[in-house]
Amino acid sequence: MSLKSILRGTAVATLLFAVPVFAQTAPTSESAPQKSGQCEKGGRGKHGGGKHGGGHKFGRMEHRLDKQVAEGRLSQTQADGFKAEAKALHEEMNAARAAANGQVDEAQRSQFKERRRALKEKIKAALAPTQQGA
Repeated sequence: MSLKSILRGTAVATLLFAVPVFAQTAPTSESAPQKSGQCEKGGRGKHGGGKHGGGHKFGRMEHRLDKQVAEGRLSQTQADGFKAEAKALHEEMNAARAAANGQVDEAQRSQFKERRRALKEKIKAALAPTQQGA
């Protein structure tokens, strides 16, 4: 064998072994640091944004639901239903706010707060049987 063939073979073998190792250690989009000045958690300071949707209360709620699914305390179907209900409520709140030029009256505000509280209670009720067994 010629020296050139040995070098080519060695280079190919090195690449075959190195590529999977580099693929495992390469940063993914989730673990890569964000460049837009945001914190690691993806939020925009105190008032939400980031990965899990609009308002900070609903974003945190979605994050907690995802965590419950990962822990096996809630099914993905249940979590998706709760997320859809929360998103619909959030969009309705935004629409009411937009229709009223950014200011909703106290009655509407308390109605939305009560509906959000009811949703949180519904989520707690879905988690309650698994919490008693733990």
